[in-house]
Amino acid sequence: MLVTKKYFSRIAQVVLFLLVSSICFAQDTKKVDINIGTDDGGGFFASPWMWIVGAAVFILLLVALLRGGSRRSA
Repeated sequence: MLVTKKYFSRIAQVVLFLLVSSICFAQDTKKVDINIGTDDGGGFFASPWMWIVGAAVFILLLVALLRGGSRRSA
């Protein structure tokens, strides 16, 4: 019984090591294409109107939070 358990453990280790090494070798590739579109690389945050809209929303939220604190004293 002890010998069978020892051999089964050894076989399980070999199979595990083979699976891990095959996964590692499967990730080793030379062709990597990271271009996902024909965009100029700027993205949406490179547009000036997006910065203006974001700043306006930030100012509105800031004003709403600051005015909300002054209502408690009234």
